[in-house]
Amino acid sequence: MTTPQASTGTFTQAQLGTQILIGWSGRQPDADQDTAFLLAYSLGDGQDGPEVGREAMRAALERAGLHVGGPIQDAGETQNIQAKLLVQAGRAVLTLPHLTAQYPAPAEWLAAAQGQGQVYGMFATSPWPDAVPGQPVSEDRLRAFATDVEVVRTAAHCLLPVRSLG
Repeated sequence: MTTPQASTGTFTQAQLGTQILIGWSGRQPDADQDTAFLLAYSLGDGQDGPEVGREAMRAALERAGLHVGGPIQDAGETQNIQAKLLVQAGRAVLTLPHLTAQYPAPAEWLAAAQGQGQVYGMFATSPWPDAVPGQPVSEDRLRAFATDVEVVRTAAHCLLPVRSLG
């Protein structure tokens, strides 16, 4: 029996499934101020299933210049990264070639983002099907997903400069 696959470097939007953006802020060890974080992930509900969705997400991230499973990249210093973050009017808008998503940011997240001038972005290839829109995600559930060794290892990590209009 064969399984449908996303060919290397090619994917359809339908294979990616529902994509979600969630944020939080907190103090990193040895830091003197809070860091703002954004996590982009899929629900794994793409037309060809979660495994194809995982490969489609990997292809989409690599096409955007992000290295899956590699070191933290800095979009402010790397020309070929096609990930942009606009923070304006209490919202963070993340744009990649395959994704445009908004995060209605609380005041503490906005303060951390503006204070550091950048946001730590984590782009998961692992789906998170139980964190659906409109349903609250507890701190414990978020922490469990965002620190899971496999999720972290198979994600792209990028520092995104904070941009604003005017």
